[in-house]
Amino acid sequence: MQDTRAINRNAVLTALMGSRPASRKQIAELTGISAATVTRSVDQLLAEGIVRETTEIVSEARGRRAVELDVVADRSYVVGVDLGASNTRIIVADLLARPVFASETPTPTTMPEAELVEWIAATVREAAADVWDSVEHVCLGLPGAVSQRDLTVSNAPNLLQVESPTFLAAVQRAVGRAMHFDNDANYALLGEMHYGAARGAPNAAMLTIGFGLGAGLAIEGRILQGERGLIGEFGQLPIGPLGTRLEHMVTGGGILRRAAEAGLHLDAPAELFADDAGPGLLSLRGHFDQALLVVLTATTVSCDPQTIVLGGGIANSLISSIDRYRIALEQNLRISPDIATAELGDFSGAVGAVVASLHAVYAGLGVEEVAIVSLPNGDALTADQVARARSLA
Repeated sequence: MQDTRAINRNAVLTALMGSRPASRKQIAELTGISAATVTRSVDQLLAEGIVRETTEIVSEARGRRAVELDVVADRSYVVGVDLGASNTRIIVADLLARPVFASETPTPTTMPEAELVEWIAATVREAAADVWDSVEHVCLGLPGAVSQRDLTVSNAPNLLQVESPTFLAAVQRAVGRAMHFDNDANYALLGEMHYGAARGAPNAAMLTIGFGLGAGLAIEGRILQGERGLIGEFGQLPIGPLGTRLEHMVTGGGILRRAAEAGLHLDAPAELFADDAGPGLLSLRGHFDQALLVVLTATTVSCDPQTIVLGGGIANSLISSIDRYRIALEQNLRISPDIATAELGDFSGAVGAVVASLHAVYAGLGVEEVAIVSLPNGDALTADQVARARSLA
């Protein structure tokens, strides 16, 4: 049980994290803690190197000046990794979520398990470069259901190496930092809720539609996570002929396979959505739309989201159809959430992994749990900031 001194210290740090920069007087007003107690807590945080004094500001009392306080951003760093079946995206950020590095590189999908583990560790270290010694936490998103109970991955047919029961433990040993693992769609949703299309939507959902189908769900700002990582695995629903899984009806590989079965040639899944598609493709498109409507309906009744964000390669072809999907939802359910495409593009998952890493670091610093869900705040990891970090890499 925390003593009073620790409780006050954590309350002061929490207030500063939410309203930085701030003076001691402003923190006292935010927390309701006496000015003397705030000063003692600030002195403790200064001594710990978590907080620093910045510039002087004119206070409300005439003739008196107050010193602003802020968090020491370069005290520690985090890394967010989105390990995809095609590309791996990495962001390195400081304690205030400001990106110092961002990159995208092809995933070596043919590597044996042990080599892929070492590749991930080496890529993370190279990304952090000079700040590696200050990296406190790494989050890794994966294309499959991640069990938090035994740290295993299932339903990852496009990157089978990660389904090895020892894979995640081996990655953590190789990286040598505190780590957390989750489904890539969960991290993508977290990124879009903080810096993208789902801002201001405490109940939100993310559907990633590309080589696979992923879904992340959130209620009151918190990602829903089950013990075995199966929440939102709508792709496993057997809705098609002879129990065909839903995933095979909406993903890129599924589209190409179903076109071939119908005697139709497609060079790329995007051709299914062309305005001049012929009758055969229009029939196939109808099946896709019906399957996607099932996903959207299941998502809506699962968490009653204000916003559903669509991401992944297939989502880019659906922009002109969003209103049609929304109207169909309204006809089925009498309501429809907003449907939007991902503002963070292909980096939604890496941004969300950074946010999750920061949440772990904030908890370790003593930031109150109830406040962490809304942090980090500001515009540090918007699409423009990530693009700028990539250009400097």
